[in-house]
Amino acid sequence: MKDYRTLRILDRFRRIFENMGVDYDVMRRILQVKLTMDRRRVPTLFNSSKRKADKKDGDENFFLKSLWIYALMGLLTVPFVVFGEHFMFQMTLVFSVLMFMIMTAMISDFSSVLLDIRDKPILLTRPVAARTVSMAKAVHVGIYLGFLTAALTIGPLIAGAVRHGLGFTAIFLLIIVLMDVLVLVLTALVYLLILRFFDGERLKDMINYVQIMLTITMSVGYQFAIRSFEFSALLQIEFTPARWQFLVPPVWFGAPFELLLHGATDPYTIAFSILTLVVPLAALLVYIRLMPMFERGLQKLSHQGGSRGEAKAGLMRRVAGAICRSKEERSFFHFASAMLKKEREFKLKVYPSLGFSIVFPFLFLISALRTGDWSEISAGRMYLMVYLTMIVIPTVVMMLRYSGNYKGAWLFKAVPLQDAAPVFKGTLKAFIVRLYLPVFVIVGIVFILLFGVRIIPDLAAVLLCSLLYVVLCWLMLGKSIPFTEPFGSGQSDGLKVLPMILLLGVFFGIHFAVTWLAYGVYLYIALLLLLNALAWSKAFNRIKL
Repeated sequence: MKDYRTLRILDRFRRIFENMGVDYDVMRRILQVKLTMDRRRVPTLFNSSKRKADKKDGDENFFLKSLWIYALMGLLTVPFVVFGEHFMFQMTLVFSVLMFMIMTAMISDFSSVLLDIRDKPILLTRPVAARTVSMAKAVHVGIYLGFLTAALTIGPLIAGAVRHGLGFTAIFLLIIVLMDVLVLVLTALVYLLILRFFDGERLKDMINYVQIMLTITMSVGYQFAIRSFEFSALLQIEFTPARWQFLVPPVWFGAPFELLLHGATDPYTIAFSILTLVVPLAALLVYIRLMPMFERGLQKLSHQGGSRGEAKAGLMRRVAGAICRSKEERSFFHFASAMLKKEREFKLKVYPSLGFSIVFPFLFLISALRTGDWSEISAGRMYLMVYLTMIVIPTVVMMLRYSGNYKGAWLFKAVPLQDAAPVFKGTLKAFIVRLYLPVFVIVGIVFILLFGVRIIPDLAAVLLCSLLYVVLCWLMLGKSIPFTEPFGSGQSDGLKVLPMILLLGVFFGIHFAVTWLAYGVYLYIALLLLLNALAWSKAFNRIKL
């Protein structure tokens, strides 16, 4: 196996690991195997990139290839670093962006590494200490987290060194390391808490729900970070300290710059600076002590949970009977529903995007509140932001073709079907019922509470629009047999998503326009009912398996 440069650098810290009770030679060998196997893992950013068929050496590392994309994302923070010297404000924004990007990557790409138990059957039959195995996993995630962070921060680090000097850069670099420690430990501790109380399939579902909550938290968090500041003039920024800011880590990370470079000695700045150092280190010590418990808890992932209840199964049967015309379509509805429910890799990649579709409508409301009065907003048409829940549809429709169990695709050839219409219709309806409809219902109920029952006809129009949008997205992005391709096998579909997002804007514009007409929304509903009937009955005709 290849002796990676990362491992040679790690060798310099051998004594530190040995003092922690880790068998370094065994840990190094485990890491060497893991890094070799990781060459097969495709990051979320490359999910749709085509693997070259003529690759014969198997030496392509898709994660390293994706780092330039993260580096471009990191350049977005450069203006916040170089413009001005209000470090409390500037660096709070910078670390809000960095924490959001890193946490998103942790959720989408590293959860499968952090929760990996495939090496247990091999390692547990050997005289390998649990501490060594746990440390190998922590270092494994830390290596890739380090690469990701380096790509994101290389731009702002260079810009900070040129604009503010080496002192600024040294502080920036130290806080980046502490931020990474905090992100990694918090992610692991959340999973540990779940592992403590749940097992089997219910645990796996719970982990996905936590990933959605983490996504929502990180999406909304920067709004609270920005609200820590008041803009009294175009170039004048005032920081207003408050107790709730002790719960916002990006605010902590901005404080050391003010303390060490501007000599700010107010109690809040000192307290935030102390939290910047103490909380990540304390969290790391706690995590090291709990690593054996974490590894034992991971074994629950291999245990299958029991039945989720006949009542829920009966409900799905009734739903399938109501929305599926044929027996074949109902069969594929149940099959796709089970895949969406149990396909762990699919959920790890798709479920976080559901969190974005929940939170985006409310982010626009929060932004509107910064410049307007709620009485004006509630009387207006901001409820049309519910269209943003549909932003998840193109992504999921595009991902329906992928599966970790794609080798079972022979099933579709073995089924005696005349055409593929029941396959696609059953799968798309399962996606709508199991994934999209809960998101829409949650956002819709909150919007009714905020804007009143007057928006119910508009919500009905949006739901009908989303059903039509699913078919249109399938026509543009789908048509591949569901769950029959490995993740990362298809050609890039990123450019195909853009027209679908623009089409979503067209639907929004039409709905906004008809709200100005008497009974316009009801006429729009009637038109959507007609278009849905035509789309769902005609779009799937004459498609062969």
